[in-house]
Amino acid sequence: MEPINQIAAGLGIKEEHLIPFGRYKAKISMEALNDAPSQERRGKLVVVTGMTPTPAGEGKTTTAIGLTQGMGRLGHRAVVNLREPSLGPIFGIKGGGTGGGKSRVVPEEEINIHFTGDAHAVSSAHNLLAALVDNAVYRNEASDMDATGIEWSRVTDASDRSLRNIVAGLGGSGNSPLRETRFDFVAASEIMAALALSTGLEDLRSRISRIVVGTSRGGEPVSVEKLGVTGALMTLLRQAIVPNMVQTLEGQPAFVHTGPFGNIAHGCSSVVADQLGLAFADYVITEAGFGSDLGFEKFMHIKARQSGLLPSAVVLVASVRALRWHGGSTRRELNQPNIDAVVSGGANLAHHVGIVRSFGLPVVVAINNFDGDGADELKAAKETALEAGAIDAVECSGFANGGEGGGALAEAVVRAAAATGNDSPIQYAYPLDATVREKVLALAQGIYGADDVSWTADARRKLRYFESQGWGSLPICMAKTHLSISHDPTRRGSPSGYTFPISDIRVSVGAGFLYTMAGRIETLPGLPSRPRALDMDVTSSGEVAGLG
Repeated sequence: MEPINQIAAGLGIKEEHLIPFGRYKAKISMEALNDAPSQERRGKLVVVTGMTPTPAGEGKTTTAIGLTQGMGRLGHRAVVNLREPSLGPIFGIKGGGTGGGKSRVVPEEEINIHFTGDAHAVSSAHNLLAALVDNAVYRNEASDMDATGIEWSRVTDASDRSLRNIVAGLGGSGNSPLRETRFDFVAASEIMAALALSTGLEDLRSRISRIVVGTSRGGEPVSVEKLGVTGALMTLLRQAIVPNMVQTLEGQPAFVHTGPFGNIAHGCSSVVADQLGLAFADYVITEAGFGSDLGFEKFMHIKARQSGLLPSAVVLVASVRALRWHGGSTRRELNQPNIDAVVSGGANLAHHVGIVRSFGLPVVVAINNFDGDGADELKAAKETALEAGAIDAVECSGFANGGEGGGALAEAVVRAAAATGNDSPIQYAYPLDATVREKVLALAQGIYGADDVSWTADARRKLRYFESQGWGSLPICMAKTHLSISHDPTRRGSPSGYTFPISDIRVSVGAGFLYTMAGRIETLPGLPSRPRALDMDVTSSGEVAGLG
């Protein structure tokens, strides 16, 4: 690794703007934008998304890093912008979130565990707010709100299914208010979502103040501003808004900042990191969580629409093994050649290409190589992508070969980005002034392949209240499974002709979206039968083992 001040200098960022966290990572002050080569946007934004993944994942982060390293080998000044990994998946089923093989961001042990403390700041602020709300209710100082009106949960960064539904305040009146509540994942916190979407400290303050924590006895919303606790939360978040810089294995700058989940939040890294990268680099490669039906759709309707940061091109990550999966192969058969399954599973890839194209953006399909990919299978995958409307489909071997393995993809992305301007019109799936039910129907039919939408009685009741408060103009952040285009993780391929069920709806006024939940979706993951935590340890020299 190069010292982080050298990485920053290579991008044109002065050392005075670095807030070092050791030798190899730093925060970059917001004032760095004032020293950008041009106050107008310089670079092109490229979003990396994917087809519906297998339970094992398709290497989207690895591909994004390999692409960035490939850009560097072509002589372009490139930056990769990623989300901060969450401890739940790291110690659960997924392991680390810093890429793999020769396409990684480093120092990965530190990035994966604690990093610069941003996630801890978010959880501390979220749980402080919970404590302040409960205290205000206990002391009858909460804008005429009692325990039944509290809607603000607590959060944890551990995958812990036992905390999904709990009772707080047991043990007598001194421990009240007694109420049913829940824990959510830190990555699902509205504060994390607001942090990722904020353009600066004052925008974050405004978003935090608008957070609604519950309702009064008369049905009026109670906000953070009404409780007078905005300043307290800002004291915990003032450094978390500042982007973090690390590096790829080949020395490209990497901004790793904020970590909202893609299936239960908007799944994108921070606006401020994108702004910083676009001011100094030729290309900013950023990742949106899970498939294009989740992270990318939310990137467009929530992040891009709010920030005005529009992509010039989209990379859609696919793999032969994912095509086998969607063509009927079992998990044990994922590495066994099956051309018939690959051809059949192409319906899923074609659907995702169609999602990206529906926004009017050029898409390049990156076929991430795995051992056992057959030549006929790779050929079928490319043909499927091109027939679906991708402008190119190339193999990517960033895991095995780093930037060299991402070179062909980089060339294709440069061509794709050159074909569209920064001000190209975007075709959104719905107008913001449509009704909430119209927006959800547009997503269900245009993105998820459904014929219709059903709503539970409780979801309809909540929706009527939200619309009465003027929140109906907010975009939709759909919480659903990442293992299917539909709401049902068992539906592989390209499901169609079904009814998309809305089981619940919540509002994130501070983050700026309505949060609809499809089918059974949990906002706090549980651990698998064999957690990755069982394989981790620290060596006698202090190195973390078993994290990759």
